[in-house]
Amino acid sequence: MIPSLQSLSFKYPWRTYQGAFLAHFNEHIKDNHLHVIAPPGSGKTLLGLEIVRQLGKKTLILAPTLTIRNQWENRLQEFFTLENSFKAFSFAISKPSDVTFSTYQGLHSFFKKQQSQEAFLNFFKEQGIQTLVLDEAHHLKNEWWKCLNTIKQELNLTVVALTATPPYDSGSAEVQRYFDLCGPIDDEIAVPDLVKEGDLCAHQDFVHLSLPDDSTINYIYEFRQKVAQLLEELQLDVAFRELIKNHRFLNQTETYLEDIYQNPTYFSALLIYLQSINFPVATDKLEVLGFNEKELVDFPALTTHWLRILLNYLFFQDRENLEAYEVELKKWEKKLRKLGVLKTKRIDLIGSELFYQTLSTSASKLNSIVAITEASEKDLRVELRAVVLTDYIRKEYLNPKKEDVSKINKIGVLPIFHRLKVSNVNKKTIGILTGSLVIISTTAKDKLEERHLHIKFNFQELESDSDFVILQSANSGETTVVEIITDLFQDGIINILIGTKSLLGEGWDAPAINTLILASFVGSFVSSNQMRGRAIRSQQGNPNKTAVIWHLACIDPTDENNGKDFETLTRRFDAFMGISKENPVYIESGLDRLSISKIYTGEEVSKANKETLFAASNREKIKSKWQQAVLKGTGLQRELKKYHTSKKPFVEQKKLLYKDMVTYGFIEIVAMLTFFLPEFLLKNMTVLLTRGWLQFIYALLSAFVFGFGIKTYKAIKLYVTYGKIHKHVAKMGWAVVHTMQELGYTSTAKSKLQVETNLDAYGTVSCVLLGASNYESSIFITALEEIIAPIENPRYLLLNKHWFKKRFGIENFFVVPTIFGDKKERALLFLKHWEENIGNAQLIYTRQKKGRGILLRARILHITNAQEKVTKKAVIWN
Repeated sequence: MIPSLQSLSFKYPWRTYQGAFLAHFNEHIKDNHLHVIAPPGSGKTLLGLEIVRQLGKKTLILAPTLTIRNQWENRLQEFFTLENSFKAFSFAISKPSDVTFSTYQGLHSFFKKQQSQEAFLNFFKEQGIQTLVLDEAHHLKNEWWKCLNTIKQELNLTVVALTATPPYDSGSAEVQRYFDLCGPIDDEIAVPDLVKEGDLCAHQDFVHLSLPDDSTINYIYEFRQKVAQLLEELQLDVAFRELIKNHRFLNQTETYLEDIYQNPTYFSALLIYLQSINFPVATDKLEVLGFNEKELVDFPALTTHWLRILLNYLFFQDRENLEAYEVELKKWEKKLRKLGVLKTKRIDLIGSELFYQTLSTSASKLNSIVAITEASEKDLRVELRAVVLTDYIRKEYLNPKKEDVSKINKIGVLPIFHRLKVSNVNKKTIGILTGSLVIISTTAKDKLEERHLHIKFNFQELESDSDFVILQSANSGETTVVEIITDLFQDGIINILIGTKSLLGEGWDAPAINTLILASFVGSFVSSNQMRGRAIRSQQGNPNKTAVIWHLACIDPTDENNGKDFETLTRRFDAFMGISKENPVYIESGLDRLSISKIYTGEEVSKANKETLFAASNREKIKSKWQQAVLKGTGLQRELKKYHTSKKPFVEQKKLLYKDMVTYGFIEIVAMLTFFLPEFLLKNMTVLLTRGWLQFIYALLSAFVFGFGIKTYKAIKLYVTYGKIHKHVAKMGWAVVHTMQELGYTSTAKSKLQVETNLDAYGTVSCVLLGASNYESSIFITALEEIIAPIENPRYLLLNKHWFKKRFGIENFFVVPTIFGDKKERALLFLKHWEENIGNAQLIYTRQKKGRGILLRARILHITNAQEKVTKKAVIWN
């Protein structure tokens, strides 16, 4: 151990949850890796420094900004030394010390200055750096990952990753990159523990919904109509049909098998298009998918999703191979550009970016902010401490005419300020705090000058409203303008503070905040979560503080999933843990806990908002719910949810399927005995007399099956297909657990582990591994999700073999999880435990010709894909 690190010692008692985390540290670090989620307020930096102290190796600590980098050094001196006595540190990577503090950008700059990658690695080897601490390693610029991964892969460093905000709102590629760098989550400090200890106050997240204006709705609706028309035109266009029919994948399938297997979704889209125009697909094409010539193939419909895949390949990835059709492609390219769906090297038929930008910045959110602020002031009166956080100042709206305020159609600091001034809110309590603009009321100005007689302030009256002044400068010495305005807010001279995320998201602290409105949408996940973390911190001297955090969503009434803005909000909620809306109360991450149903009309939106504002006004109930929920659990557990996605409610659909199966069976038996059998006997008596009983019975059964059995067959097939998968989730879980144990991924005794599944009234199956460590639970949930989520490109597949399902033409494909599928012997071990828990199955290797065909077939026709089943990970307090 380095002597300088040995001299460090934490000067205060650890909090209960911090001590519990540190007690498991040696167990977590055995694999030379530690990945921890520590929410704001949990002392993440202090825990990181204690880990560095215990490891006792030369360390490089990387932070996302200079401010946070400096906080690490400040915390080390303040909490681990006497009189800032630690000198063995450096802020320069080029001149490292025992502990070096830097930023990700600093590391990347140093990487670029090196002559080669080898020189870069040799520097770290020569300097003897053995520990790498990654603070908030998410949302990094693409080029920064290379040097980080190079260090991790080439040098055998101990990697410690600490974060309060995993990148749940990012794309799958970025999420995968994050976990490749930081590794699986080893431990997580629980928000309920912080509430129980009093470090966080009782709090609740609420969502206020809005609808875009009529012109925006009409614009979105017209766009979707045009896309639907485009799909129809492409189906009818003779030249385009010929292009697809003569595609090399379809005309020379055997020749291009390798290309087909490299682009399975493209091949699938080609076949789905042919099916949509009722063009018969040749048998050899179906054999590529693993079907035989006798099987009836039920392809998915040509939806916008499949058309987007088809067009993106045709116009970009495959265009150089389609020179003979360049005239035709240019014709459609012109139409796509006119429609507004042709982007840079991609085609967007969903309008994702366009609609997200339109909805996320919708002026309707200004109405939400006004409604929330008015209701909050009515509830809390002088106790209100509200912060509205947004992205832009919008200085063009500094001095609008009063009659033009209602016409402002952009979100920003000044639009919010002016809208609140003309609302029912006490305007004298409103203030603006940004890096380049500070506005306060004349009432607050007078208080400010009384408090700071020694400071010379320079004020300018706001042209559009003489009740407000712009603070242009302050000769304040060591006291900053931010500190001065924050003090006014803390003391209630300013009750409503509007600011930008760039100023307030990092470092700014005001423990009095009890209402936070997040009107930020540009890169807002990290800064919003940091700000949310500050709002939910407890306030010394105010044990009754209860915080309410408002999220805004403008929904798309033409989208059954409420649109892109709501979808983004849903992803972000995966990082927010809190209490449920419904009883019995529970604590969980994600938006499900708020029980927000799909909403389409203005009347429904208005009703939902009214209920939400009423719930937010009862802060005593919020506090009581936290007290109830915290007592129900003892720790965090990871959970996998599998959703029922049919438009028809789960219970109703299940009953209907069962009823159909029983009804059809009963009706046909009655019909057979009452009408069919007597008539058949009369008409076929000659068969009985001339050919004997055997031929007569054969004729009877054949007539019954073809005459009456089809509906029964369909009903039974649908019920079996629909009903079997969710019942087997627990058995699948046990197959994962037993494989994990045999491969050494779990050290917990088998007797202490329990796979628990629940099915709620909405058809959602939830599964959790009880008794496991955080690390074990994380591996378990990840593996189980891979098994039942839509099939992508696994190395191994399982095909369930069951005589009853085979008789009804039902095939269930499941993925062998990546952690078990890297080698054949490990995949076979998983197969063994699968068969012990679920039943016979066939292991299919998808990297060979036959297996790739089956993989294509599974991706197109697998029940999970066909019904777009959705799975989601959650964290629960249990």
